Amino acid sequence: MKEVVDNKTLWNEAARVGIVFGLFSSVCLGLKEAAALTNSTLLVTAAAIILWAVEFFGCILLMKKYMLDELEKHEGMTQLQLYKFGRRVALLSGFILAVVNAVIVSLIPDETLAETLNETMAAMPASMQADAEDTMALMMDKFPLLTFLGQWFYCFLYGSILSGIMSRYVSVYSVFKRSSDIDPNTPDDQSADDEPEEQ
Repeated sequence: MKEVVDNKTLWNEAARVGIVFGLFSSVCLGLKEAAALTNSTLLVTAAAIILWAVEFFGCILLMKKYMLDELEKHEGMTQLQLYKFGRRVALLSGFILAVVNAVIVSLIPDETLAETLNETMAAMPASMQADAEDTMALMMDKFPLLTFLGQWFYCFLYGSILSGIMSRYVSVYSVFKRSSDIDPNTPDDQSADDEPEEQ
């Protein structure tokens, strides 16, 4: 028998699935960082492209799978509830990934970070460099926090958009699937009962 979903259940399910998403994305991030340690431009570029594709399409497939699971598990789950489920997954998984990313950034030596920021400044027009220097100095101290907030916002935004698309797709898909599961050759019991008896 299917369970009836409520708000508490929805949060519990989203937390469980959010951990899966968060760990999956964190592994992809860790592999990117491992590739960066090799100092090979080709390997870093290849790893970045491949792992981005794995993470991007992997999240789509995982969201589809878990939304279908929720429909199978809970009775009367609506498209809006699926959307809320997906957004909560994005919120919680994004938090996990943002924490991991902020920890990695905090472990970067200050010299390396300063060099990266200086290269960024050098690419700016000369008229902007003076103003950017003060901004960069402030960012140095708060870079892990800014990384955390930016990563979390991006994950939640991407997850919300994905949830909106997938909740609609999964709802329509489940309707067509239920329709196709009905055997057209199955006789109508009511019609059979209404047939007159032979004398």
